[in-house]
Amino acid sequence: MAGEKASRAFSIEELPGHLVGEVLTSGRLTAADLARLEATCRALRPLAEYAASKLCVARAAFAAMGPAARGDLLERCGGSWKKVLRFLQSVEQSSGTVATSSGSMQVATGRYHTLLVRDSSLYSCGSSLCGVLGHGPDTTQCAAFSRVSFPSLSRVINISASHNHAAFVTESGEVFTCGDNSSLCCGHGEVGRTIFRPTQVEALKGVSCKQVATGLSFTVILTRDGQVYTCGSNTHGQLGHGDTIDKATPKIIELFEGPTQVVQIAAGASYTFAVTDDGTVHSFGSCTNFCLGHGDQHDELRPRAIQSFKRRNIHVVRVSAGDEHAVALDALGHVYTWGRGYCGALGHGDENDKTSPELISSLKSQVAVQVCARKRKTFVLTDEGSVYAFGWMGFGSLGFPDRGSSDKVMKPRVLESLRGHYVSQISTGLYHTVAVTNKGIVFGFGDNERAQLGHEYIRVCLKPTEIMFQKTMEDIAIAAPSG
Repeated sequence: MAGEKASRAFSIEELPGHLVGEVLTSGRLTAADLARLEATCRALRPLAEYAASKLCVARAAFAAMGPAARGDLLERCGGSWKKVLRFLQSVEQSSGTVATSSGSMQVATGRYHTLLVRDSSLYSCGSSLCGVLGHGPDTTQCAAFSRVSFPSLSRVINISASHNHAAFVTESGEVFTCGDNSSLCCGHGEVGRTIFRPTQVEALKGVSCKQVATGLSFTVILTRDGQVYTCGSNTHGQLGHGDTIDKATPKIIELFEGPTQVVQIAAGASYTFAVTDDGTVHSFGSCTNFCLGHGDQHDELRPRAIQSFKRRNIHVVRVSAGDEHAVALDALGHVYTWGRGYCGALGHGDENDKTSPELISSLKSQVAVQVCARKRKTFVLTDEGSVYAFGWMGFGSLGFPDRGSSDKVMKPRVLESLRGHYVSQISTGLYHTVAVTNKGIVFGFGDNERAQLGHEYIRVCLKPTEIMFQKTMEDIAIAAPSG
């Protein structure tokens, strides 16, 4: 209109520093966002670093660390607060969905199947033994990722795959399970039949949950207020209630009702881990192969803190439970293993068992953000998106094409074939492995005899091979706006 001044473009540098700082510390930005902002204008580097430091301090995991540990982490991240923030955010996402440029994703590998969350929808492929794929009784195998039907408006945010059953958490905090319920691990009471489709666990209605972990015939559930529930087989005390009585519905573990909150859970074959916000690892269940980390092979019927970590003042943030060994990540990005050393699964260059956690010295220069253990093999992701693997090749499931399908890799070795990608999450099953990159690309390697890698005509993948993921017409229709 006449008399009005034309608006002009202005640079963000012209805004008051305190205003820019308020925007940058709103809590919604990631380390990658701050790095991109800094790349557009070098003058914003001090503000980006300031914002990253504030976002780090606001995170519970960082606040729980002592001043010396915080300084050590900053030093390990090259003095960059953005890298510290990236480390903290990556660790938080390692046990749930990860942010990618294609949306939020999570992958979980079972015995002969794979589960994948993409934009809060659940997909599965592979063998549907005992209904683990969630597609109903008529489906025996899916050669490609197929969408699993959930009640309307249910958005899946966390998944776990085991041998014969699976568990899921929705955005509203509800828990669903499916698969073989003969051991009562699905939590639906005295219902011994197979659950072919994801079914809500009625006993947890009104309890807001955030993570699930499925072991061999038992299930562990973590609530948003840091409480832990368990159900299913309890032969070795893996449910943590002080007895060996099976539980048909989820029961709360009383020991964790104190002031400290559990921040992450993991389930092995017949044992369980729970990490609390003070950096303590509690283990219980079967101690065969020294998996509990207490230096002996006595089963624990109740959660017991691993004293080896506490004595050395090691603050653990994540743990993964394999079939015969375990791996942990501390608040500085160091990696520890213990249990059975067969095939080099512990990464110390030999096949010796470790009765308690031992630092992997060859990875000391790396800042790890995720650890993953399963059948005689271990994977470690770093803050630079690199993947290290060691242990048993198991039909190519370590991803090294120059090694035989039954070879042993005794020390951590980087997956060169994935160097051109930033890997954000990885999961390994019995004989296959699946990884997700920060661009949402999915790679699989290892055994594909039952299409668990989402390929119909390939029997084995000796090196990481992209799994093509295409939306079906049903997905497009669901995603289309109404009206």
